Amino acid sequence: MPVPYWRLSAFYFAYFAYVGALSPYFSLYLASLGLTAAQIGVLLSLGSLMRVIGPNFWGWVADRTQRRARIVAFTLALGGACFAGFFFVRSFWGLFALLLATGFFGSASMPLTESLTLSHLRGAIDRYGSIRLWGSVGFILTVTLVGYALDALQVASLLWIVLATYALGWACALAVPDAVSGGHAAPEPVWSILRRPEVAALLGACFLMNLAHGPLYAFYSLYLVDHGYSKAEVGWMWSVGVIAEIMVFLLMPALMRRYSLSAILLLCFAATAARFLMIGWGVDSAPILFAAQLLHALSFGAYHAAAVAAIHHWFQGAHQVRGQAIYLSVSFGAGGVLGSALSGMAWDSIGPAWTFSAAALAALTGFALLQWKLRPVQI
Repeated sequence: MPVPYWRLSAFYFAYFAYVGALSPYFSLYLASLGLTAAQIGVLLSLGSLMRVIGPNFWGWVADRTQRRARIVAFTLALGGACFAGFFFVRSFWGLFALLLATGFFGSASMPLTESLTLSHLRGAIDRYGSIRLWGSVGFILTVTLVGYALDALQVASLLWIVLATYALGWACALAVPDAVSGGHAAPEPVWSILRRPEVAALLGACFLMNLAHGPLYAFYSLYLVDHGYSKAEVGWMWSVGVIAEIMVFLLMPALMRRYSLSAILLLCFAATAARFLMIGWGVDSAPILFAAQLLHALSFGAYHAAAVAAIHHWFQGAHQVRGQAIYLSVSFGAGGVLGSALSGMAWDSIGPAWTFSAAALAALTGFALLQWKLRPVQI
């Protein structure tokens, strides 16, 4: 069966168009409601909290039904219905409940789609980047256009834009065909795989990587607006990073043939530390911010592609969905929720520059962990 390249690419485009509309700007919407930085940090951490719980639940459902694409469409429909509640709710606890619900349903999309894509590729992992890059294109389109829109419209108009991307994602998910998972589970149980030093080190480092990204995803847009940048300029700064990400996705097949995944990951963690120091202390310099955003190619693009490939290498057969779910739960889930919550508490107490410096330290700790346990394995 041929790879449904364009249908998978269309879904990535639609899903990350949703991310591009929501993630950079939702903090601005919450701030417009009069919430404090600590409250915003808590609320934005809830999506990550659901990525701790949700992927494993939806992976369990997918393993038993073998209907990954239909589950993605179903959960997007329910997530969109929950998101419509933001038109009517403005209290902290009401927003808390809605973000829990949308986060739970939204947590199904990536682990199931990643495993579905890898199943369709049937081992040709180097082709993953050419499909995933369309997600980056979708992100760029919305993050740029929404920035201009919010300069001209009230920030509450963001809700309509995000709801439209939900509908697009649902329609694209319906078009994606399911694929047979990669055979029976390997004889080695999942717990034995997780106990390998190199696997535990990678998951620990991925947790630290997403912990480090907490201030970026929660407060980067607010940070720039507070320093005099327009919302359109904020959108362009996000776009620069994702354009760099697209370039690295195109280069990943060649990079994976020439360098080990271990070497790629180490470079990514070092670049992440440098990026957050540049953002924290160089916010008043547009050229420094521009250079820092170019490092998004490594701090997310190459890092995520290499991490997905490593997890796919270790979790074989029917363990594939479970492996991707564990990776997303530990990294974007546990790391994301703690990163958002801690950055919310630190933002007003130690200040933005030192908050980003703490993020850089988390990335360096991940680098040290990989150097200690993963580099000798040379995957």
